[in-house]
Amino acid sequence: MKFLRNLLAAILGCLIAFGIMFVMFFIFAALVGSSNDGVNVKSNSILELSFSEPISDYLGKNADDPFGSFFQEGQGLDEILHAIGVAQNDTKIKGISMTTNFLQAGFAQTQEIRRALQEFKASGKFVYSYSDFYTQKDYYLASVADQMYLNPQGAMDFKGLASEVLYYKDLQEKTGVKMEVIRHGKYKSAVEPFLSNTMSDENRSQIKELITSIWTSMLEDISESRNIDVPNLNTIADTLGGRMPQYAAMSGLIDGNFYFDEYEGLLRERLGVDEDTEINYVSLNDYVMVANKKTLKSGADKIAVIFAQGEILYGEGGKEYLGQGAINRALKKVRDNDNVKAIVLRVDSPGGSALVSDIIWREIELTKKEKPVVVSFGNVAASGGYYIAAGADKIFAEPTTITGSIGVFGTIPNIAELAEDIGINAEQVGTNENSVDYSLFEPVTDSFRQQILEGIENTYDTFLERVAAGRNMSVDEVNEIAQGRVWSGVDAQNLGLVDEIGNLDDAIEAAAEMVDLESFGIGKYPKYKSDFERLMEDLGSAKTMFGDALLKEELNNEIYQTLKEIKGVTKKKGVQARMPYTLHIK
Repeated sequence: MKFLRNLLAAILGCLIAFGIMFVMFFIFAALVGSSNDGVNVKSNSILELSFSEPISDYLGKNADDPFGSFFQEGQGLDEILHAIGVAQNDTKIKGISMTTNFLQAGFAQTQEIRRALQEFKASGKFVYSYSDFYTQKDYYLASVADQMYLNPQGAMDFKGLASEVLYYKDLQEKTGVKMEVIRHGKYKSAVEPFLSNTMSDENRSQIKELITSIWTSMLEDISESRNIDVPNLNTIADTLGGRMPQYAAMSGLIDGNFYFDEYEGLLRERLGVDEDTEINYVSLNDYVMVANKKTLKSGADKIAVIFAQGEILYGEGGKEYLGQGAINRALKKVRDNDNVKAIVLRVDSPGGSALVSDIIWREIELTKKEKPVVVSFGNVAASGGYYIAAGADKIFAEPTTITGSIGVFGTIPNIAELAEDIGINAEQVGTNENSVDYSLFEPVTDSFRQQILEGIENTYDTFLERVAAGRNMSVDEVNEIAQGRVWSGVDAQNLGLVDEIGNLDDAIEAAAEMVDLESFGIGKYPKYKSDFERLMEDLGSAKTMFGDALLKEELNNEIYQTLKEIKGVTKKKGVQARMPYTLHIK
């Protein structure tokens, strides 16, 4: 026993020692990193954009946190746009080279980056692009370049957009594991995948209209940049006129087929240096460190930009999901800050908990009484994502934003058939007539279904009233365009759900105009704890953090995201104001 006790004490001591060494190592690294950025932007440099990591609207970094960069995954759209804006005025940066493959961003985010590159070009600097393989999203972004090239043995995807929705009715019947669905909305797409094996005509129609609107917006931008009219671009897509590198060049989609060393020769010519001269590249991640120390807008008066991103779930919220805790605290903070004159809410959310959506909506209503609130929609602002924005003074959306989906539903897991098949019998005992209302192991009763439906109908009516009041429409008018249907930003504007087509900068400028500000600074909220800080607070979180990293490494992104969606189903509680399925546009 004494030996065992000594052994355990030795093991514990080693673990503590390793833990202290681990912490000290990162403290030392942070101090070294903070004292020396290690980024040297030389004269005649090229900013290199590869976008190799997933792009989120906002990472919530705290500039005062020395550990903020540890274990940090992804890139923040706000930092990307800021870096491009700083580079536009940086005399050391002569141009941009894009080498993007498989861009991990939404269509609206891609559109915002594209606009920033257009403004960069307008300053007189060049933008070139090269790729071994252009996906459609890659090509859409790269088409803004002055010159764009493709590897002679590479490939291009240019064939129009398509969407895929998975259906689970047969799976449920074969396994005995079902999702009982209670909903409101004439559009059968509302939780349709759990009720059918095929797509309804209503759903097929709305998805076709949505992706056609997004595709048209993309083609209009490409047409302007590449000087190819939209009908010809559609012909190229229909005939797969860009499927081979030489075809892509002949059709005018690109400027030529070069190997990368030949492409670098073109860059040297543009820089005016000898062919043996090494090109001074500066990566985006490095330049973000430089750009973050510079401001494009400044002043004692502030416009607060609050980022509301992710699925809406009850709780604190963070980078991955939107909860009432962090977002409402941020709203109260800026509301009470005399230096903040107006607020811009940036929404990128498919919705989620109806209760949380209403809690956030209420906080925005209180804020709006004291200061103007302008909303900017990102990739998606649907259902609960639209709910929280409905009362704003003004709403902006990108043409490619997915929005609307004004509808409510409830899903209840049930394994009664599976339980019967494997020999499980659940018996309930209650004190009152309705005290036993639901069991995972028993079929849903008509009484319980009616209770849930009553709550859904009440939530839906409230949703309509919120939108009607915020958009100055009648409840009947909102109901006509609601019913769970999704719209593009362009269609949403035509229907009155959105005021103007524009990006985040447009929303910020509109907010400034409302309070007559000509010069002002920008404050971003909320601030999130870094992954390293959360790890130190709870070492148990390391399992989740490193586990996710390992899963991403072993599985491709599509499978990983599917697993996250399945896991997310278990977190949905209460009535949902959410897009009824995940829409994958390819």
